Amino acid sequence: MRPVKPKKSLGQHFLKDMQIAERIAGTLDEYKHMPVLEVGPGTGVLTRFLLEKGHDLTVVELDWDSIDYLNQHFPALEDRIIADDFLQLNLQKVFDGRPFCVTGNYPYNISSQIFFKVLDYKDLIPCCTGMIQKEVAERIAAGPGSKTYGITSVLLQAWYNIEYLFTVSETVFDPPPKVKSAVIRMTRNQRTELGCDEKLFRTVVKTSFNQRRKTLRNSMKPILGKDCPDYALPVFDKRPEQLSFDQFVELTLLTEKWLKEENNL
Repeated sequence: MRPVKPKKSLGQHFLKDMQIAERIAGTLDEYKHMPVLEVGPGTGVLTRFLLEKGHDLTVVELDWDSIDYLNQHFPALEDRIIADDFLQLNLQKVFDGRPFCVTGNYPYNISSQIFFKVLDYKDLIPCCTGMIQKEVAERIAAGPGSKTYGITSVLLQAWYNIEYLFTVSETVFDPPPKVKSAVIRMTRNQRTELGCDEKLFRTVVKTSFNQRRKTLRNSMKPILGKDCPDYALPVFDKRPEQLSFDQFVELTLLTEKWLKEENNL
């Protein structure tokens, strides 16, 4: 009998395939010199291999049953278990401001939120790996022109190189999810600035994809209004999934220029 029951309310699906766990741990082999934060270790299937590989490991876990289990079975984690919600953590304090990597078998229901949290600390996290729902992984890794290319693709790829590493069957979990999973790796790119206002960039990307089937001339009206003269430019004939990162930067600069003119700044 499993000592910890997976809780549906926490989106828990415990990995039971040791080979898959070892492969996930291997996604951080190039970062042995850096601390690692594992999100949602559960019963420690991935934890075991991260420790065996010699990583300076700390884990964050919300479920008290799992925390009790980890305390009993992983003495190496003494004083290294953060009993908290990853999404609420100040990641600047976890390793006293030192850069670190993030990994985990992430709960499906918050996987996108986890990656956006990582994005908020992009200058502190050079690499983030882990297992998520296959559909979400495909969306994150998608390029311009793909049907799955969207908000998460653009915002994450602005700062990270995304690798879709391998697909994982639903049969290796307890309980089995209804969908397949996938392991990805996000590695910080060399970009230090976007070339435009980052907050406005996010707003432009989100607004444009809110009506992804329409051209930008229509989808950008909530920001630019009906009478923006720049609508005559070729970029506004495109749909958002056709735009590259550089084109979204250009669109943001156009938006910023128009907003300043509108407000007589």
